[in-house]
Amino acid sequence: MRTLLLLALLATFTFTSCKKKTATADTASTEQAAPAAPAMKYTLTPFAASTAYPDATLESMSYKNGQFKFKLSNYQLGTQTPDASAKMCANSAEGQHIHLIVDSYPYAAKYTADFPYDVADGDHYLLAFLSRSYHESIKNGKAFIAQKVSVANKGITKAESITQPMLFYSRPKGDYVGADTKKIMLDFFLVNATLGTDYKVKAMINDEEHMIDTWQPYYIEGLPMGKNLITLTLVDKEGNKVDTPLNPVSREINLLPDPAPAQ
Repeated sequence: MRTLLLLALLATFTFTSCKKKTATADTASTEQAAPAAPAMKYTLTPFAASTAYPDATLESMSYKNGQFKFKLSNYQLGTQTPDASAKMCANSAEGQHIHLIVDSYPYAAKYTADFPYDVADGDHYLLAFLSRSYHESIKNGKAFIAQKVSVANKGITKAESITQPMLFYSRPKGDYVGADTKKIMLDFFLVNATLGTDYKVKAMINDEEHMIDTWQPYYIEGLPMGKNLITLTLVDKEGNKVDTPLNPVSREINLLPDPAPAQ
């Protein structure tokens, strides 16, 4: 009887031990089988807080006879933003300015409140916002004007506020030379959309996807010399493209050594 009891205990111990070993082996196998996340070639790093302009306001915009006229307050065009040297990215020697965006075309930087500009006849989406000297938009809710307009004979004949969520591409843009190629600012402007739960911005940097859920500028680092393609898409909480005008927008930029090669 005693022998039978010992044999039963031994069998139970052996079965339990084997079961634990099998579970451990299965767990290790599962962990080893999990694919590693691909290494990212490019990094997106949020800007440190920039010089704030909480009261800067773009009050009005008109377009007549091919001439834009803006009224602004609590902001000075043509001066350097105080923290420009600390940002370590491309900076305009002409100072603070207005970014004017017509539809999905690259913005025009304007350093005075009145300037000539050619807008084709037809319907357009216009965005104007106040920009720091290093091209970062002011996002205080008062420093922009966004309108859907009708243009004829170099003048706005009808204007209404944009009511749908929209994403406007701002930076990067154009050529970057020498030290400016190391840290390149990514900045965009949102109208009627708050990033986080309901909306995100999908940034495709060449063939690499980065998802953005906070509206702020970012440094892009790691881009190769030569042509690079940036595409920004406003997406919903499921990651699907939002059905809204000018979405997505792509821009090709060019990184050049210093000195840039002769053309």
